Amino acid sequence: MAAPAMSRRERVREATLVEIRSVAHQLLVRQGSAAVTINAVAREMGMSGPALYRYYASHEELVGAVTADFYQELGEVMERARHAHSEEDSSRRLLGMCRAMRGWVTAHPAEFDWMFASPIPGPDQPEARSPRLLAGLDFEQVFLDEVVRLWETKPFGVPATEDLPDSLRDQMIRYSGLLDGRLPPGAAHVFLGCWIRLYGLLCMEVFRQLDFAYSDVTPIFENCLADLCSTLGLEYEPPAGRTPGTTPFPEETQS
Repeated sequence: MAAPAMSRRERVREATLVEIRSVAHQLLVRQGSAAVTINAVAREMGMSGPALYRYYASHEELVGAVTADFYQELGEVMERARHAHSEEDSSRRLLGMCRAMRGWVTAHPAEFDWMFASPIPGPDQPEARSPRLLAGLDFEQVFLDEVVRLWETKPFGVPATEDLPDSLRDQMIRYSGLLDGRLPPGAAHVFLGCWIRLYGLLCMEVFRQLDFAYSDVTPIFENCLADLCSTLGLEYEPPAGRTPGTTPFPEETQS
């Protein structure tokens, strides 16, 4: 069912909301997180601070809305890389998504900082339904959905639930329930292990925690992808035509 058409006032308000978020984004990239204040955004737009509060009630609300845009953009980049390959080509789908994610986050370090540097609240906390968290969950679904699809079509090796240590078993049973049972506890544990390794390596690269040893993290990232493929029962395929020392970007992972 089509959404009702917006009134002129609603269209103007929506356009202003988009402009506010765009200006905040530009300030973040140009001057850093500390520069993104309500008054600074208002000045850039030729508004007063009190006028901007009619659109976003607080700095925290503005940051959450801008961050939600980042999650949406990254999720769309990964979805495009995923759907560039058929469902039968699971390896290329997963590798394309991971390389697309790395391409985006290394090109957008300031945005990545806003997205992932803050703790994500649990589902029972008051802020769990915030726009930022909901957008983050939508983004995570891209990776999760592909692993679930793989599990359903070609199950990978996982530990039996009863073989997990007691504390871990209880946590994975709970987490499996949050996923509506789409992954059993052992498979949920394997999925999280893959995600933690991928995300952890990207954090270290983007925040320059590996500069002491590596001038080019691409071989390390590709080694990580090879290990993830092995864990998930997939065949690893290196990026075709890749010149050593350069970074894979989303459009270059598509075939």
